[in-house]
Amino acid sequence: INRPQVIELTVDKLYTSGVLDQAGLPTPRTIVCEDSNDAMKAFFALGGDVIVKPLFGSMGRGLVRVEQEELAYRVFKALDLERAVYYLQETIPHQGSDIRAFVVGERVVAAIERFADSWRTNVARGGRVRPIKLTAVQENLCLKAAQLLETNYAGVDLLPTPGGPDYLLEVNSVPGWQGLQSVSKINIAEEIIVYLESVARARSARRRQSA
Repeated sequence: INRPQVIELTVDKLYTSGVLDQAGLPTPRTIVCEDSNDAMKAFFALGGDVIVKPLFGSMGRGLVRVEQEELAYRVFKALDLERAVYYLQETIPHQGSDIRAFVVGERVVAAIERFADSWRTNVARGGRVRPIKLTAVQENLCLKAAQLLETNYAGVDLLPTPGGPDYLLEVNSVPGWQGLQSVSKINIAEEIIVYLESVARARSARRRQSA
């Protein structure tokens, strides 16, 4: 459904973070570097509590939270052996949950709150879900993020914080929706099909007009 170029760019967390940040949308502070010494400097610059992420990944795989200097040193030296790129984000204090909004076209068709006993809430990692109604501000934020990255449909992750703001964590251009469908009355597959039919009709109409 999404163009190959869109998928290629959105699976790159650095690109996604850059686009959102340059647009002035709220995202966690992020530092990307190429060696362990710079990673240690970044660790302290981001407050000594960071999430280390792979540049390319999904379903919460490969994420590590680092809160101690000694552990940071070990993690970064291990990544040195892999010649990995270090992608560090500040850890945002929150209440143990985040939000996944499912955007199709120019609509948020459904949303869930994901929660867990640890900081990682991905359903694939054991997170639990419940339906949630977004505020107007949250919905607008999700639609802006999806539009900026030119997705036709997307899973947009938000992290609410006490007193605000809501931080944009990720825009996933190949989102699964098993967890969302398990608690939503909306038929997600049907929403996507209806959207595709509307796009096809619009293209057909444009071709007739130009003929």
